[in-house]
Amino acid sequence: MIANRQRGLVNVYAFIATMAAVGLLLVLGQLANRIPGLSIDPSLNLLPYCMVVFAGMAMGFGEIRDCGYNLHLLGWFGGLSLAIKQVFYVSACVFGLMFAIKDLAVSRLFFGIYLLLLTALLTQMHAVWPARLARWLFGSSTHLPTLFIGSGPNLADLDDWIDNREHLGIRPMGLLSDETPSRVEQVIAPYLGKTDQLRATIQRLGIRQVVLLHWIADTERVESFVEDCEAEGCRFMIHNSLQARFARPLVPVQEGGRHFMALHEEPLEDPINRTAKRLLDIAVSLPVVVFILPPLCLLVWTLQRLQAPGPLFFVRPRGGQNRVEFNMLKFRSMYVSNRNINQQASASDNRIYPLGRWLRKTSLDEFPQFVNVLRGEMSVVGPRPHLPQHDTEFSLVSNSYRLRTLVKPGITGLAQVNGYRGEITDPEKLHRRVHWDLVYVSNWTFGMDLHLILKTFLQVFSPPATAY
Repeated sequence: MIANRQRGLVNVYAFIATMAAVGLLLVLGQLANRIPGLSIDPSLNLLPYCMVVFAGMAMGFGEIRDCGYNLHLLGWFGGLSLAIKQVFYVSACVFGLMFAIKDLAVSRLFFGIYLLLLTALLTQMHAVWPARLARWLFGSSTHLPTLFIGSGPNLADLDDWIDNREHLGIRPMGLLSDETPSRVEQVIAPYLGKTDQLRATIQRLGIRQVVLLHWIADTERVESFVEDCEAEGCRFMIHNSLQARFARPLVPVQEGGRHFMALHEEPLEDPINRTAKRLLDIAVSLPVVVFILPPLCLLVWTLQRLQAPGPLFFVRPRGGQNRVEFNMLKFRSMYVSNRNINQQASASDNRIYPLGRWLRKTSLDEFPQFVNVLRGEMSVVGPRPHLPQHDTEFSLVSNSYRLRTLVKPGITGLAQVNGYRGEITDPEKLHRRVHWDLVYVSNWTFGMDLHLILKTFLQVFSPPATAY
């Protein structure tokens, strides 16, 4: 099946990229003492470092897999982005080994140059080699002349898929339909006649794959299509058009010998993924709570004494995972009196004292939430929690709003990094925020969390316009 071809292409390419990374280290090790200004101790054993480079590339395999559908279309910019993510894993493994074994023969300059060269090599490979590898693996001898059965409009729905699967050997040969398609639809695949000509068409054109464009209620008729394909040794697939009917993607789920359709993936339902995310939360929040939060509390308390005396923290209930409320901590950035806690903060809000505005703009007011993370009530990354009253109001505007609660709320999130933070002033802003939150819920990866943490850290020093 075509999905196995794509999966195989990703696996083969990931293995080649891994071997290239290991090979580059060995080649650089052989040439290091011949390059002016660069030398390594002859006693340095590169074998352990080759193993951790292999491990780092294996850890980054998920990044290649996530690009699977468009791996052959990455280009130079996409290739660079993917290479940086992979080199991050490799560098973490390499420097982790250096720290663990305290190898005195190690040259930091040598490995620094290696990582730069690896970034360049992987960028070039990602931009060029997946498409070339696909042509080699799925050349003319493995082409899949494909015939479509159904209506022209259903064929048009698959136009982008057909164009983007050519590298896997798909060759659209034509369409059989009991209704004559339009000229535009015939550009995708020429009209070859009625569906009762299926077997003759398979024999005449050497068809190797037949795709039924939509489910037909007449099961006997579908069975006749299947029998004709089986008799000619031809693959048969049925396009699942349910998501077009529901106007949303559906995820096939196989569980306990039964098949279901779900509305989205939930990677954080996997205990291993949940454990990895929790360990990351602890690794980030514990140092912040122990080393950064105490002096920051003293600083904020001093600022408050000068401009707005009152409690150090602002503690109010927020909606948590599975709609369970918890008390979220923030540094108080508003005057104590005359405050409506259910009113969203605006850009020119006179309830915010001057230095409190600076705390909010730099997101320093959010640092006490690392205590909530350490308690397990929040995560470092996740959908931002709101007041219970706002949850009720927002759920009336966006029907899918409550799906955000399938995971723990976070200090930062995909929506915030993409600019959707601060006051929600119109329904469109809410819909966009919910959209990015649900993208996170359905597509979480460990690498995504690391990426969002890094981007949020940079925004502390360069706040976006929506930070107030």
